[in-house]
Amino acid sequence: MSIIQDFLRYNRQVMLPEIGFEGQEKLKKAKVLVIGAGGLGCPILQYIATAGVGTIGIVDFDKIELHNLHRQILYTEPQIGESKATIAKATIEKLNPLIQVLAFEEKLADHNVSNILKDFDVIVDGSDNFETRYLVNDTCVALDKPLVYGSILGFEGQLAIFNHKNSKNLRDIFPEPPNPEDVPNCSLNGVLGTLPGMIGTMMAHETLKLIIGLPTLQNELVLFSTLEHNFVKLKY
Repeated sequence: MSIIQDFLRYNRQVMLPEIGFEGQEKLKKAKVLVIGAGGLGCPILQYIATAGVGTIGIVDFDKIELHNLHRQILYTEPQIGESKATIAKATIEKLNPLIQVLAFEEKLADHNVSNILKDFDVIVDGSDNFETRYLVNDTCVALDKPLVYGSILGFEGQLAIFNHKNSKNLRDIFPEPPNPEDVPNCSLNGVLGTLPGMIGTMMAHETLKLIIGLPTLQNELVLFSTLEHNFVKLKY
């Protein structure tokens, strides 16, 4: 794509002196893998795609269900029963036909996680369970990949960047996952649809900054209570 075409599509961010054409070129060359195409993954995918990240991978083995639709905004009711990864790929390709999108319709496990993650520059974890979070974290450490991390519960969200420029990782904060019996069941806990939208957008924002080389979270965990709009930043 020519410089003129780049500018026409991305001019509102290219005009920022902190980004410019150099930053846009970094986005174009970047390869980002998003784990999960659910409540967090949908806004992440939308914003990194429309910002011009050149190659995006999507990992999700779930099918679209009716109860997803109030927060997973890449999907519509006629698509219920179809693959999230496949539909998400098709949707964001329509948002930006100039990028490459890869769909991995499979569950991450010990036998495939390294092979899926190895070709991407940045990993973004929008998964909803501790087993996947720790698997992704440990694989990123082994492969030396930066990891953008986010999670939500109730009206609260968390955000961090792990394993970037010698920063710490998830196990430095929480060495072991919690006892499964102590973990809230996602199917039994509600969520207002806007919460994953906010946290997912923040994760996308940090991903873009990381790629461009702008200041990002460094050994810091952001806790955001959306009920009273309280931000707490914890250093670790």
